[in-house]
Amino acid sequence: MKVLYAASEAVPFVKTGGLADVAGSLPGALVKAGVDCRVILPKYGSIDPKIRGKMKHLYDGTLPVAWRRKFVGIDSCKYEGVTYYFVDNEEYFNREGYYGYPDDAERFSFFSRAVLNCLPALGFQPDIIHANDWHTALIPVFLKLEHADDPRYAAIKTLFTIHNLRYQGVFPKSVMADVLGLDWKYFNNGDFEFYDAVNFMKAGLIYTDYISTVSKTYAEEIQYEYYGEHLDGLLRKRKKDLFGIVNGINNTIYNPQTDKEIYVNYDVKTAAEGKVDNKVRLQRELGLAEARRTPLVAMITRLVPNKGIDLVTRVIDEMLEHENMQFVLLGTGEHDYEEWFKELAWRHPTKASVNIRFSNQLAQRIYAGSNLFLMPSTFEPCGLGQLIAMRYGSIPVVRETGGLKDTVVQFDRAEPDKGNGFLFYEYNAHEMMYAVKRALAAYENLREWRQLVYAAMSSDFSWTRAAGEDKQLYERLQKKK
Repeated sequence: MKVLYAASEAVPFVKTGGLADVAGSLPGALVKAGVDCRVILPKYGSIDPKIRGKMKHLYDGTLPVAWRRKFVGIDSCKYEGVTYYFVDNEEYFNREGYYGYPDDAERFSFFSRAVLNCLPALGFQPDIIHANDWHTALIPVFLKLEHADDPRYAAIKTLFTIHNLRYQGVFPKSVMADVLGLDWKYFNNGDFEFYDAVNFMKAGLIYTDYISTVSKTYAEEIQYEYYGEHLDGLLRKRKKDLFGIVNGINNTIYNPQTDKEIYVNYDVKTAAEGKVDNKVRLQRELGLAEARRTPLVAMITRLVPNKGIDLVTRVIDEMLEHENMQFVLLGTGEHDYEEWFKELAWRHPTKASVNIRFSNQLAQRIYAGSNLFLMPSTFEPCGLGQLIAMRYGSIPVVRETGGLKDTVVQFDRAEPDKGNGFLFYEYNAHEMMYAVKRALAAYENLREWRQLVYAAMSSDFSWTRAAGEDKQLYERLQKKK
C-alpha cells in the first residue's frame, strides 16, 4: 500500500504546533508497519541548511494559479527511513514564519495543487493521499474537480484529518476566481461558501472520501454545536465516513530511562525513588521549598482561554493556602494571564513557581519531577501533555473532553489496577478542585499511588499503536467504492 502524507509542517524540518509532531512521527511508524508512506511538505526557507544540502532535485515546472502561472520545483530527501518531498516556490515559502500572511489562501492552494499536479514527477503513484488540516484541504477538491478524467488519478482515494476544527482556512470569497480559478458554481452550491466567505476545510470535508480526527471522543464531539465550529451539520451528514484515532507520542524521545534533560533517569520499577530525586532537584532549581513528600502539581500550557486557565485562576490561591501542595507553571500566552500568574508566585514564593517562557529542558524536568499534571481544557482534540506526563509517571487531572477522555481512565479505589488519572466533567472551577483533591488524597496512600504511577507509565500511547489503527483505516478506504 502506497500513501502520500501531505502536511504544512513536520519535525524536524519545521514546527509550530502538534501537527508537526504527528507528521514527523506517524509516517515512520507506518513504514515500520509495512506501508510505503511518503511525506510532502512546502520547502520553507527556514529548513536547516544541512538538510537542504542533502536534498535531491527532481523537477522544475510551472503551475496555474487562476489566470497566471507560477514556478514549482520538487526536491526530495530521506530521513530516518522515510522519503520526504518538498514543494519549492521561493515567492510563497521563503519567508519569516509560516502562517498568517495575507496571501495564505494563494500559498496553500498552490501547495495543494502542486501535490497533485507534480505526482507524475515523483515516480510514486499513491493509493491514498492523506491530507491534514486546512492547509491541504483542497487536495481532495482539486483531485475530483481537475483530475477526474485522468486515468493516472482515477484510483486515488483521499483521507482528510482534522487536527483542530477551530482553524478552517476562511478567506474572502474573491479568492474563488482570483486565486483558486474555480467556477463560481462551487461557491453558489455551498461547497465552499461559509457565511459569505470561502472555507477551505469545509470544501475538503465535502470532497474527501474519509475523514479522521485525533481522538474518538473528539470525532463524536465535533458533531454537536458546542464543539462543531459551525461545521457540525456537515460532520453529522458524513458521520459514517468519520473516524477517530488517538495520536501517539515518540517513546524514544519521551523516555525517563534515557532522557538527557532530566536530573535522574528512572523507569517504571525505580519511579518511586527516581521521581522524588527529580522533584527535590526541581524544587531547588525553581526556588520552591525542598520537601520530598509534598505533592507537586504542574501545568505546561499555552495561557489561553481554551486551556481552562480561568478555572485555575479561580481556585489555585485557595488550594495553595489550604492544601499541602506546590504548583509549577511553564508557558506563555495572553498578557493578563501571564501577569496574574506572576502575582500568584509573588503571593506564594515557596509554594508556586511561575515560568513565563518555553524551555524544552525545563518542560522535561517538570514532567519528571511533578506528581500531578493539570489539564482542565474546554476542548482538547487529542492533547499530548497528558500522554507525556503519564510516560514520566506524573498523574493527569483532566477535564473529560476529546482526547483527554480517551486516554485518561478514572482511578477508582474499588479497581485500583485500572485507573491512570483523575477526571472531572463540568467546566467548573470547584469540580476541578475536587478532582485535584481526590488525587491528593490518593497520593497520601503510598500503595495506591505506586499502583497509579505504574498504570500511567505502562499505558501504551506509542505511534506503533496509532499506525496500526491508521493502516486498518487505509485498508478500509481502499475497499470503499
